[in-house]
Amino acid sequence: MVSALNSAPVGSAKHAPMPDVQAAADKRNIAIDKVGVKDVRYPIMLRQCGGGEQSTVANINLYVSLPKHKKGTHMSRFLEILNQHHRSITPSLIIPILHEMKTRLAADSAHIEMHFPYFIEKAAPVTGARGLMDYSCSFEGASNGADDFILGVKAPATSLCPCSKEISVYGAHNQRCEISARVRFTGTLWIEDLVKIMESAASAPVYAVLKRPDEKFVTEQAFDNPKFVEDIIRDLAVALEADPRITWYSIESENFESIHNHNAYALIERDKAHAVAD
Repeated sequence: MVSALNSAPVGSAKHAPMPDVQAAADKRNIAIDKVGVKDVRYPIMLRQCGGGEQSTVANINLYVSLPKHKKGTHMSRFLEILNQHHRSITPSLIIPILHEMKTRLAADSAHIEMHFPYFIEKAAPVTGARGLMDYSCSFEGASNGADDFILGVKAPATSLCPCSKEISVYGAHNQRCEISARVRFTGTLWIEDLVKIMESAASAPVYAVLKRPDEKFVTEQAFDNPKFVEDIIRDLAVALEADPRITWYSIESENFESIHNHNAYALIERDKAHAVAD
């Protein structure tokens, strides 16, 4: 004998409408500026300056705004959008992704942050020995009435102290430094372009592979091109001011001191568009 409780068609509960709790109303009347998913570790494919593509892994943050009357956002939609675009990420694709986030999640604003390693093959200056240098890079995008995109790069380099060279008989104090740049630009600016500009501001670049003739070359290059942290950041600012593609920049240099128990640091931020207008 089958009871009435068990007489319903098998699986009917699975097809019943499911409540959408996140879409429910919220009575606290407090809007949220950013809500979403953070620290998503995800493979992406990037186009390279010389042609071809490079596969890397990014840590990605995706956020939208949430109006005061909505209880929550739909977290799964962030990953659905990401899944559609990850095979070919370019700066020009960031803004369309932001627009899609706003549409799919019914939001007024959207934000994306991507941090990833990017590898550039460099040839040693004398022997031409080739090796891969890794650079920490970022894409930052926002769409909130206006659209915004910032490219970020951190590049290691060498700095040699002008004061040490001047006062020392036997040599000079040299050190590693890390130069950071975040830029807004028009047209096309490759990561490789920005790295080249940044490295040219240092006493000497660093390389993945150096043979003895190369080591001699870069040591003497730095010795002949001494720079304080102030020199590095100012020379980089001069180069970015001269590049018509760059419209805004925030640049930093941190020199990792080898004879002090502290680091030397400098920062410059400039909006070239406003500077021209003034």
